[in-house]
Amino acid sequence: MTLRDKIKLTEGKNCWETREYPDDGVPKIFMCDGPHGLRKQDFTNQLFSSESVKATCFPTAVTTASSFDVNLLEEIGDAIAKEAIDQKSQMVLGPGVNIKRNPLCGRNFEYFSEDPYLAGKLAAGLIKGIQKNNIGACIKHFACNNQEYKRMASDSLLDERTLREIYLTAFEIAIKESKPKAVMSSYNKINGDYSSENKKLLTDILRDEWGFEGFVMSDWSAINDRVKSIQAGCDLLMPGGTGYGEKEVINAVKRGELSKNDIRRSAARIAKVARDLEVKFTPVESDGIEDYIHSHDVARKAAEQSAVLLKNDGILPLKANVKIALLGEMADNMRYQGSGSSRINPMHLVNPVDVLDGCKDIEAADVCVIFAGLPDAYEAESYDRADMKMPQSHIDLINETAAKNPNTVVVLFAGSPVEMPWIDNVKAVLYMGLPGEAGGEAVKNLLYGYVNPCGKLAETWTYNYSDVPSAESFGSRDAVYSEGIFVGYRYYSSKNVAVRFPFGYGLSYTTFEYDKPVVSGDKVTVKVKNTGSVSGYETVMMFVEPPESGEIERPVRELKGFTKIYLKPGETKTAEFTLTDRSFAIWQDGWVIPKGTYNIEVGGKKAFIFKQGDEFTPIKYEIPKPSMRLAVKGEYTLNDSVMDLMHESKIVEAFVKKREKEMAEKYGNTTSPEYMLMHESVLSAPMRAMIMAGQVKEKVANALLECANGKMTEAFFKYLEL
Repeated sequence: MTLRDKIKLTEGKNCWETREYPDDGVPKIFMCDGPHGLRKQDFTNQLFSSESVKATCFPTAVTTASSFDVNLLEEIGDAIAKEAIDQKSQMVLGPGVNIKRNPLCGRNFEYFSEDPYLAGKLAAGLIKGIQKNNIGACIKHFACNNQEYKRMASDSLLDERTLREIYLTAFEIAIKESKPKAVMSSYNKINGDYSSENKKLLTDILRDEWGFEGFVMSDWSAINDRVKSIQAGCDLLMPGGTGYGEKEVINAVKRGELSKNDIRRSAARIAKVARDLEVKFTPVESDGIEDYIHSHDVARKAAEQSAVLLKNDGILPLKANVKIALLGEMADNMRYQGSGSSRINPMHLVNPVDVLDGCKDIEAADVCVIFAGLPDAYEAESYDRADMKMPQSHIDLINETAAKNPNTVVVLFAGSPVEMPWIDNVKAVLYMGLPGEAGGEAVKNLLYGYVNPCGKLAETWTYNYSDVPSAESFGSRDAVYSEGIFVGYRYYSSKNVAVRFPFGYGLSYTTFEYDKPVVSGDKVTVKVKNTGSVSGYETVMMFVEPPESGEIERPVRELKGFTKIYLKPGETKTAEFTLTDRSFAIWQDGWVIPKGTYNIEVGGKKAFIFKQGDEFTPIKYEIPKPSMRLAVKGEYTLNDSVMDLMHESKIVEAFVKKREKEMAEKYGNTTSPEYMLMHESVLSAPMRAMIMAGQVKEKVANALLECANGKMTEAFFKYLEL
């Protein structure tokens, strides 16, 4: 391959494919959005369309995280990969493992947890399931992408210890344990540097420390400076086809500013993965619909194993002869997935009304089952939630129904926690999350006790949004992580803040009893007995509590192990965990273990272990100061959006209004998630992103830029450029 060919290989061919060079033995890679199913676009030049190829819609990560079941995630990954083979796709863009720093992040439904250990282990399971079929997985969004507002321009400002212990750990676990073929860098900056230009992140940590051997791709239109990105270790610009930055790369090589070896290195990484997947990717004759029937069964099982019973005053499980009323619009159209790039065109959608027999008459029913939660427009990729409230109409329906019929059950569909001022008025709450296409069947089986609920919350539910540690700092363009390592339960437990439902909470139709844990060397064992009358799964969690120390502030407890066991009535089994150095370590310019006695807590009971620890001098890390650029007329750049510029120029304003009208006609009304996604991803994104996505030609973008800067002559000549 020539140097120019290698440069071209570092940019995608179009929205979904890498370039191919058959004469040099380099095949293409066809990618599909994930991570809870395949969103394959047959139109390779189209970024987003509701007309994606039909596929199984599995529960989203907010749901499957509550399963605490690595094997289940591997089973889901295996099913997704088989559909990828059937659809002749070589790579799945997922899983997403970003930490749930704040419950208002619009994309939280795609992420697993507020806890990095849990997120990393579950992600590793999904990746293993995908890649054992020789389909590539791409873990994302690396890193600190914890808000949607201004995601392409925001700067995540955090100290080194917080970065390592909270926001990188999930990636580290998944990458070391499952070796994904690709990593996707995030849109945002981290302490002043774009993720795609962050050599420390993409080379020093990812490759040199963790041993990652695949290639790094940008999130879609996330490249700022292509030369700096290649130097940092971001190998592939996506989407491709526009030649964005290609001239700059060639000129940088000519000037000696960019090494030819840097180009060869990135091209070689892409080529190696493409060859690996092409050689091993051998589609076989499919069993047709049978493959998707199996996938649907996996989706149903995943929804059942992940649902969380939040409240039950003895009304559940329902008896077979009870007369029920089915209320709420989500009985007919349940919320089963999130909106945005992960939205699946489901193969076989089953709503609750399809499988449950019920009336609409509150007075005539023995039990009223209300299906409520967050509609599509409330949480989606590209924008964050305004608050933690449910629609008032849903709240009114719950309160009014419960006032007429005290035997009221709420089935809740939402991709993130909600405030629940109505909970004392109802007998039971079953949280389904976003349960995928088989959610209706799962609801029936759980309500009637054909399946015993066993999900545990993978994130804390507060009483009010004001209780969230990042509540005051969340929502601005640049994100200051002032709460540090105290995210989720690490904060609530350490600061003694009362919550509605704690991390790890979830009821069952049976009861379990724990013996005291036993520590022997690096092994921890605990006996668990089913003391009820129903068979069921129990998730056993091991937390480590550090010794008291005035020198280094630490959370009072951290999850360091979990397993899931099935117990028949009266049966006892032993859960076993392995302690490692990382079970006790903190970041102090490296991983160190403070000396002292650590409590090992399982099921509310404790044992202890003494660690001699490491010699080190405690470091107090500081959060870097924001370096926000205040753009003014005459100084606007392609890092500003046309929305930022429209007030400076009638020409730019006319351009924006025209595009908004076109989007509204194509994607529906201006409040639809599809419209909002495209608006935020195009018109509210930096103008460089519009160029990369093929939404505007570079000369037009430069002309608009000069208009906004008040340089009309320059704008005219920019527009005339070929």
